[in-house]
Amino acid sequence: MTNAHKDALFVLVKSLSKSEKRQFKLYVGRLGVNTDAKFLALFNLLDKIKQYDEKVIMDSGIVKKSQLSNLKAHLYKQILVSLRLNPVNQNIRVQLREQLDFATILYQKGLYKQSLKILDKTKYVAIENEEKNIAYEIVELEKIIETQYITRSIPDRADELAIQAKQLSEQNVMTSKLSNLSLQLYGLMLKVGYVRNDGDLKMVKTYFKNKLPKYNIEDLGFREKLWLYKAHLWYSFLIQDFLSCYKYAKKWVDLFYENEKMIQLNPVFFLKGNHYLLESLFFVKYSSQFKETLQRLEARVEAKDFPKNDNIASLAFLYINANRLNLHFMEGTFNKGLYLVKIIEYGINKHKQRLDAHHIMILYYKIASLYFGNGDNKNCILYLKKIIDNKNLKMREDLMCFARVLSLVAHYEAGMDYHMELQLKSTYKFLMKMNDLHAVQKEMIKFLRNLGNIYPSDLRNEFQKLYNELKKYENHPYEKRAFLYLDILSWLESHLENKPVAQIIREKAMQQTR
Repeated sequence: MTNAHKDALFVLVKSLSKSEKRQFKLYVGRLGVNTDAKFLALFNLLDKIKQYDEKVIMDSGIVKKSQLSNLKAHLYKQILVSLRLNPVNQNIRVQLREQLDFATILYQKGLYKQSLKILDKTKYVAIENEEKNIAYEIVELEKIIETQYITRSIPDRADELAIQAKQLSEQNVMTSKLSNLSLQLYGLMLKVGYVRNDGDLKMVKTYFKNKLPKYNIEDLGFREKLWLYKAHLWYSFLIQDFLSCYKYAKKWVDLFYENEKMIQLNPVFFLKGNHYLLESLFFVKYSSQFKETLQRLEARVEAKDFPKNDNIASLAFLYINANRLNLHFMEGTFNKGLYLVKIIEYGINKHKQRLDAHHIMILYYKIASLYFGNGDNKNCILYLKKIIDNKNLKMREDLMCFARVLSLVAHYEAGMDYHMELQLKSTYKFLMKMNDLHAVQKEMIKFLRNLGNIYPSDLRNEFQKLYNELKKYENHPYEKRAFLYLDILSWLESHLENKPVAQIIREKAMQQTR
C-alpha cells in the first residue's frame, strides 16, 4: 500500500472541487471514444476510495499491474490539461504562455507575419503586467523570426529588438539577484530564527551587504521593488529591527495599493505582504493600526473581485487566523480568542495538503500560548507536545526551543511537577544541542530547578528576584527574542501582583495603545 500523502495522482484527484471533477468528465467525454477509457475508470475509482490502495485498483480489474504506472501518468496529464482549460485558472500568466505557444506554432508553419503580430500584442501585455521573463522570451523569438522574414523596416526593427532584449535582460538579472537574496534570507530565518549573538549578527550583515546588488530605485519596476522590499524585510527580521520590518512591509503593501491590478495578478504576494506588515505591527505593539490593517485585509479577501483558488484560500486561512490570535495576545483577551481554536483545527485539516509543517507548528504554538494566557495549562501542554514531538529539527529551531521552555512553565503552573527534574534535564540537553542556551533560558531553568527547595513563604521573593534578573534583558539586542515567544515578565508579574496573566497583559495593552 502507498501512503495517500505520497501518491501524487491520488492527492491531485482529492484536491479537485465538484465543478472541476464535472469539467474533467465533460472534457474527457468530448470524444465518444473516451467514454469507456481506462483512465476515466481509474479516475472514478480514485474519486470514490478514501485511501490510496493499489490492491483495490488491481482487484477492480481496470488495469494490469505492469500498465498501472503508465495509466496513472496519462490520467495525471489529462487532469492538468482539463484544469488548464478551466476559466478559474486562466490568469494572465497562463494566457501569455498560451499566446506564445500559438505564435510558436504559426512560426513553425512558416506563417511569420501572423506569428509576429501575435508576439507584438503579447509582448505589450506581458510588459504591462510585469511579466518580464515571458516578455524576454517573446523578444528572443521575434529576433529569430526577423532573421527569416525580411521586411523593409528590418534595420530599425533590429535596433529596437536589441535594445528591448538588453533592457529586459538587465531587469530580469536584477530581479533574479534580489529574489535569490530574499529566498536565502528567508531560508536562514526558517532554520535558526533571529540572530542569537554578535557572530550571527556579523554573518548576516556581511552576507546581506555582499549579496545586495547596486540599484537606482527610479529604474526599478514593480517586480524588482517587490523583491527588494522582501529582501530588506527578511534582513530586518533576522537582526530583530522591527521598526525597519514595519517600514519595508508597509512599502511592500503600499506598492500593491499603488498598483491595484497587481493584487489580481499576484494575490499570494499581496497576502504575504499584509501578513508581514501585521507581524511587524504586533512586534512594535501598534494595536490600532494592527486592527485597521487586519480588517482591511479581511474585507479585501472577501471582496467578489479578489482571486479565488485553493492556494489562496489556504494562505488566507493561515494569515488571517494567525493574526486574529496575535490581536488577542496584544490585548490580553485570551478567553475571547478561544473560539478560534476549532476554526484553526478545522482549517488545518481542510488545508493540510497545502500547509507546510513549519506554519502548522507556529499555529500550534500560538494556540498553546492562548491556552496558557487563559490559565488552561493542560491544553497548553497538549499543543506544545505536538511541536516537541516533531522530529524535523530543520524547521525553526528557536520555536522548538521555546516550546520546551513554555512547556516547563505550564507543567509547573498545572501542578504537574512530578517529572520536572527529568523534563529540566531533557530541555537543558536540547538547548545545548541547538546552541540556544542563553541568559533568559538559563535563569528560567535555574529558577524552576530550585522550586522544590523553596519554602512557600519565600516563593514571592524568589519570583521577585527572577523578575529583576530578567527585566535587564527586556531590551537586550539578542536576549529580548525570548520575550517574543513567551511573555515571561507578565507571567512573573501575575504571581507578584496575584492577578491572572491575562489581566496583566490587558493592563499593559491599555497603557501602550496607539
